[in-house]
Amino acid sequence: MPDPDRSDPEIIDFSPKPARTPLLISIAAAAVIGVAAAVVFVVVKPGVPAAGQPGPALARLIAQVTSVPVRTSDVAGNGGDRVTAKPAPVAGPPLIAHGKPEVFYVATEYCPYCATQSWAMIVALSRFGTFTGLRTIRSAAYDSALAATIAGPFVPPLDTWTFYGSAYTSKYLTFVSVETRSNVLISRDADPTKKNSYPVLQRLTAAQQAVFATYDSPRAVPFTDFGNRYALTGSSFDPGILEHETWSQLAAELRNPRGIRGRSILGTVNYITAAICQLTGDQPATACTPAVRSLLPGD
Repeated sequence: MPDPDRSDPEIIDFSPKPARTPLLISIAAAAVIGVAAAVVFVVVKPGVPAAGQPGPALARLIAQVTSVPVRTSDVAGNGGDRVTAKPAPVAGPPLIAHGKPEVFYVATEYCPYCATQSWAMIVALSRFGTFTGLRTIRSAAYDSALAATIAGPFVPPLDTWTFYGSAYTSKYLTFVSVETRSNVLISRDADPTKKNSYPVLQRLTAAQQAVFATYDSPRAVPFTDFGNRYALTGSSFDPGILEHETWSQLAAELRNPRGIRGRSILGTVNYITAAICQLTGDQPATACTPAVRSLLPGD
């Protein structure tokens, strides 16, 4: 069951999903919380930034991820059968922050499904604005004993990103991210009714809780609300494709739109971009290409 003291999303569902359904963090998998394994940090190759490591290597990596040419992602198109969750139209009052359309993102650092989506969010949002303070992290790993108790795959730690502590500036939109939990395990308990073992990073405001409850009935993460015009619940592609890949290797795959990893991430980028273009009136034109606009043609 969820942490009784709070209603933020925090449960990972590893149960198998039918083809072409989103991968979710679901309330149904409460048993995962008590026995989730600690994050495993490993030695990485020279020139590859360790999790959270600042410095020139991280700066180069961020530059590579935030500058993927639009013409490259256009080749990935809709991602083919790799993209299984896409923004869906929703109806509600416009979501506005600081006088601009708001993209609202909810995730947890430990969740492997959030790990996949964060790669695509950074690439897409970088076409409309600029990030500062991005950090690399790894999602949490889970014991093989735990994997045996649930009907789903074992997911090792995945190299990814956190929006916690970062900032984003854009003349087109406002990006609001809430990372509800850390990726650092602070306690282990075999009792699945115990509270979440990952420390709180950020809490949803009352207004954010209302948006989350309205458009994410499973109360699952990752969750993205595009100005209350589109919503996307769950990971857009299988986190398994990121397994055993370093940040630098995945960044390089962003230049390979026909590869499995590049097609998965960039196909997701294209759908996220298309939803944002609906909010910005197809501006800037460099991001809102005909290939992108065709994915979500609007009303």
